[in-house]
Amino acid sequence: MASNSKPRSGKDAPNEPFKRAVTICLRAIARKGDLEVVFASDRPGVTGSKARLPEPPRKISRADAAIVRGHSDSMALRMACHDGTVHRKLMPANQQARAVFEAVEQARVEAIGARRMPGVAENLGAMLTDRYHRGRYDEITDRADAPLEDALAMIVRERLTGAAPPPPARKIVELWRPFIEAKAGRDLDKLGRVLEDQRRFGDIVHDLLDSLEMGDQRASSQEDEPEEDDSSNEGQSDEQDQSGETSESESSEQASVEDADASAEEQPDSMAEALDAPSAELPDDAESGDPDAASEPWRTRQRPNEPRGPDYRAFTTKFDEMLGAEDLCEPEELERLRGYLDKQLAHLQGVVARLANRLQRRLMAQQNRAWDFDLEEGLLDPARLTRVVIDPMHPLSFKAEKDTDFRDTVVTLLIDNSGSMRGRPITVAATCADILARTLERCGVKVEILGFTTRAWKGGQSREKWLAEGKPVHPGRLNDLRHIVYKAADAPWRRARKNLGLMMREGLLKENIDGEALDWAHKRLLGRPEQRKILMMISDGAPVDDSTLSVNSGNYLERHLRFIIEDIETRSPVELIAIGIGHDVTRYYRRAVTIVDAEELGGAMTDKLAELFDEKILAKQDRRAKRSGRLAS
Repeated sequence: MASNSKPRSGKDAPNEPFKRAVTICLRAIARKGDLEVVFASDRPGVTGSKARLPEPPRKISRADAAIVRGHSDSMALRMACHDGTVHRKLMPANQQARAVFEAVEQARVEAIGARRMPGVAENLGAMLTDRYHRGRYDEITDRADAPLEDALAMIVRERLTGAAPPPPARKIVELWRPFIEAKAGRDLDKLGRVLEDQRRFGDIVHDLLDSLEMGDQRASSQEDEPEEDDSSNEGQSDEQDQSGETSESESSEQASVEDADASAEEQPDSMAEALDAPSAELPDDAESGDPDAASEPWRTRQRPNEPRGPDYRAFTTKFDEMLGAEDLCEPEELERLRGYLDKQLAHLQGVVARLANRLQRRLMAQQNRAWDFDLEEGLLDPARLTRVVIDPMHPLSFKAEKDTDFRDTVVTLLIDNSGSMRGRPITVAATCADILARTLERCGVKVEILGFTTRAWKGGQSREKWLAEGKPVHPGRLNDLRHIVYKAADAPWRRARKNLGLMMREGLLKENIDGEALDWAHKRLLGRPEQRKILMMISDGAPVDDSTLSVNSGNYLERHLRFIIEDIETRSPVELIAIGIGHDVTRYYRRAVTIVDAEELGGAMTDKLAELFDEKILAKQDRRAKRSGRLAS
């Protein structure tokens, strides 16, 4: 094993030689000698010139080593064989189509390395097996619950490398394979011919999306590209199609790594990619550490005079439901699901305890006790005890506690219960809710925990009603909402704790309409008697509902979400903060933080909550924002 490749010094940990070897290999494949490589318990990913890999165990096994190497190879191949500029130009506008496009592109870059280097192929296989195993993909039995993008990525990988899907992913692949092969089998056969040409590969993926009835208009206009390039590309396409698959395969094998690296050096350094989640959960290249610098051609920019909210409506609200978690599940099953969640969080108990104690101290510090002295009645003042000894009848030897300035507060946690949160993200979200509810309750702050999803995939009864009425144009929201109350604000945590286990239930997580959920939670807060109201949105990205987006504009749900956010942030007494699970949500919310793994909760969550409760910090932030606005003007 690499960890035993050479003797270690007395100061080195047993796994240090292995980590050094992986670092050198990652830099070599990526052709980035100055790349900073760190090993941490956070989710693996690349941000700018820094790569983060999983921390290997001190006594590393062969399987552990292969998984870490797999993450390293995946990152390096993405940097070496992927052009971010081309990727953004080809990115579809539809949310689900984007997920498929991203997943297939990741399969492409990994296939390039797997075909050239057998060792890389083994490492990537170990990494994918671990990823899908931890995501519990082998427990999925219904195609409605199986992510299409992950199944398609595995089928593309199989086409490009000949490697069978990892065992944990085989169920979702077999659920989708008949449908995909029947609709897009010919398009899949073409991908191997243009493996090294990202632009032509992307064009074929768009054809594949059209075959699957997921096609959408390109994110950016092709008019920006020189006509000479278009004509030359068409000529090359004709020549390569006529030459046959054999010549294409030969030219693919002869292509040098240096050519791929040269294109990689031209891409922006702000690329940020989370590679621990299944490939469909990889953020777009535009999701960089600097959200202002990110280029997102698929996203409609806001204009001051653009209508954002009034044109939004629901086709029907007849089938929407708002109910408690206990109404969706039998008590015995809730207990079982809560037990399962507790097992998932067993290794986080130390984090929970440290966070609770630290946050409690920070919040309690806001409730500084103040006293009135020299009173004629009240509690005996020890500092004036000598007066009482000398003259028991001496007045003004008592004190009384003043009323605290710490205001009555209620916090609402609104949790995204969409299908993209399946696996690790929803576990992290449940962890957030569990930790915050317990900690804030200790501090005398009431907490409400809400969830939002839809009753069905792709429309449900609302879509059936729309079809029965002859498909009227511009129907608006076309799905059945399901809003869940996991814990009411006045309910103690000990009575509602088992309800959080419902998030672990298979089949619960479907689609997400964030704007209406945020509006629902906001209105519930406005009806509360507390003086201070805080709303925390826990989500993993943009709103997605295929049924609604298929018959309305591509930004229909997102525009409504932005309208609701702006309305709350500028006109409401409710303080809004967002927590992104693995995805940057600062593009939507003024106050936001991103969490990529539960181990990060201790620091990030404590700091953000402390900022909200610390009036001095908030006042300083407001003054800084006003000063920046004046400077900009």
